[in-house]
Amino acid sequence: MNRARAWVVGWVLLVLTGLLLVLAVSVGSLGLEPMVMAWLQPARDDGAAALAAQIVVDIRLPRALGAWAAGALLGLAGAVAQGLFRNPLADPFLLGSAAGASLAVALALVALGGAAGMLGAGGGQAWSVLSSSLWVRLGLTGAAFIGALVAVLLTLALARGVQHTLRLLLAGVVVGVVLGAATQMVLLLAPDALQAMQAFLLGSTAFVGWSAAGLMGAMAVLCTAAAAVLARALDALALGEATAASLGLPLALLRTALVAVLALATASAVAQTGLIAFVGLAAPHLVRTLVAVTHRGLMVLAAAMGAVLLLAADTLARWWLAPQELPVGVLTAVLGGGYLLWLMHRGRLRGQGV
Repeated sequence: MNRARAWVVGWVLLVLTGLLLVLAVSVGSLGLEPMVMAWLQPARDDGAAALAAQIVVDIRLPRALGAWAAGALLGLAGAVAQGLFRNPLADPFLLGSAAGASLAVALALVALGGAAGMLGAGGGQAWSVLSSSLWVRLGLTGAAFIGALVAVLLTLALARGVQHTLRLLLAGVVVGVVLGAATQMVLLLAPDALQAMQAFLLGSTAFVGWSAAGLMGAMAVLCTAAAAVLARALDALALGEATAASLGLPLALLRTALVAVLALATASAVAQTGLIAFVGLAAPHLVRTLVAVTHRGLMVLAAAMGAVLLLAADTLARWWLAPQELPVGVLTAVLGGGYLLWLMHRGRLRGQGV
């Protein structure tokens, strides 16, 4: 019964993905009308149809697919984190990856010369000016990815490996606090970088292109496949450390692999979209409220749920105050936080080992 219900949930999420993609490419100042007219009247030569098609193909579609892929990575990472730590409040940023990425981006902005003349007047404008340079954009993306992975490695070093889950959890909290303080210090000493840093801290998919969307999509497929293979370890850990050890599983090796999947998925999303909160935390809970599945099914469905959530939030962020745009990270924090508070009020916040 649960397996059939899981398939139904999966198909519903797939249908929602298709509908949201159509809606996402429709949201904007031009909509889809000029492009449809171009298809119906190919001889038309006023340039408007070509411009609309270019906007959809080169801007809206890669952004929508990038938001979907980033949400899948965060949803998957959240499911891995909650299963690994057996804590329903675990999220993808628990090992310090968000703080590491933020510090690396702040340092990169300072190194690139975050002067007022380079950054522009406002946060969004500043990030746009920076992102207009391909090499600058690649530099910031690479810095975020490297910073996230270095933070995870530092957490592993402080925890002396992955043998003790509680020690790993505490080390991640310590690393996050210390690196977060370091980021604030960098921004205090270089206030010109603060405006450009705001878009990263609030989360945005505005500058996701085809290359970024393709990279995140490939990483989502790779990490989901790896997590599905490793799901048996999480099923065993849910029964307790002693039971898992009695099954003869190489727990240290499996934990290391799961931490690698968690770090890689989180870093890939953060490097392209910045810090988007609550998607990784809420997606596994939404799946559990709909269907009871093993960790293998949870990984796949949580990835699909996270993808749908972020795609919907990104579309809403562009539509709500159009032509102005809300930072998608703010919207996910408000909606995701409200949802989790509702779960706590109803007494339905649950997870493995809790």
